[in-house]
Amino acid sequence: MNAKAYVIVVARRADHEALARYRELSAPAVAEHGGRYLARGGRFAVLEGQWQPQRVVVVEFPSFEAAQAFYDSESYRKARAAREGLAEFDMLVVEGLPSA
Repeated sequence: MNAKAYVIVVARRADHEALARYRELSAPAVAEHGGRYLARGGRFAVLEGQWQPQRVVVVEFPSFEAAQAFYDSESYRKARAAREGLAEFDMLVVEGLPSA
């Protein structure tokens, strides 16, 4: 039984126009590692806690290892460099429940 993994990104203080280059670089890096966007900047509401995101992104990967490989890849390192100083990101990967 394999478990998918989910990268969750919370962005704050983001200059969305300046982040266009980041998005151009990050989308191919996601696809290269079998990922697909489940949520990318859609409507959200904070239900509890002190979160103050401006944007939330959820990306599904076929496994925890694939998600980690995406983050560590040369192609995503270029995307991270392109967004440096343009936004504050919190990002984590969480393993989902095993599939049958």
